[in-house]
Order: sequence, then structure tokens, then C-alpha cells
Amino acid sequence: MPIDQIKNIIDYGIIGLLVLSSITAFALAIERVLFYRSVKLASYRHKLALELDLSKGLGTIASIGSNAPYIGLLGTVLAIILTFYIIGDKQDNIDTGEIMKHLALALKATAAGLLVAIPSTIIYNALVGYVDRLIAQWEILQDSKKGDEAHR
Repeated sequence: MPIDQIKNIIDYGIIGLLVLSSITAFALAIERVLFYRSVKLASYRHKLALELDLSKGLGTIASIGSNAPYIGLLGTVLAIILTFYIIGDKQDNIDTGEIMKHLALALKATAAGLLVAIPSTIIYNALVGYVDRLIAQWEILQDSKKGDEAHR
């Protein structure tokens, strides 16, 4: 298999996986925000049922945020291995400009991984804060219901 085909497989595979991960994280975040805005706290009798409904999808967003840098790093490592292979294959006729260009392009996978991880982590933390506020509101609602029953 020619080197260019291997390079394309690495590029499109890693970057494609990161793009798919990013789309997934954003789609889940949008779905969660829409759900949180429409949730009727009074309809929940049990706190655990509320927590289960509120936390759906958050693990996936957290996993994307924590694993995207590793996926990017994998792409960088594979591209650097490929660059060393090119250097070894051309032993006496090495163009340093071409090698530097390959190494610079190898780092794009790490940058892409960070571009996916940072927003995913921020989104996850924001959603967890939203969940905590909704649970606190539910607890206040439950306490006020108990207070109303005690006054009857």
C-alpha cells in the first residue's frame, strides 16, 4: 500500500472519528438542554427517578471530552511513525522541508483532539451544574409540599 494511502487512512480515520465525536457531544448537549427546560419537577415522586432522567447522555459527553485528546494523540503518533518510515525509505535523498511538513501535519490530529475535548468538557460541566440546580429545585419543592401537608 502506498504511503499516501496510509497517510489518508490515518488522517481521515482519526479526524473523522473526532468530527463524529464532536457532533455527538453537541447533539446530546442540545437534546439535554431542551429536556431540562421542559422537565416538570412536580411530576417526579422519587429523587432517583429524576436523577436518572437528568443524567442520560452525560456519561457519553464526559467520555468524549476525556478521550478525544487520546484519539488525537493516536493520530499524531501514527503520522510520526509514518514520517519516520518515509525518512528511512529515502535514506540518502531526504528533503528536510518535506519531513518538517509531515511532522507539522502530524500535530493537527492532537490539535483536533483538543478542539473536541475542550468544548465537550465545558459542556459536560455546564450540564452537570444544570442537573444539580434542577435537583435542588426539586428538593425545595418536596420540602414545601411537606410543609403544606404539616399545616393542614
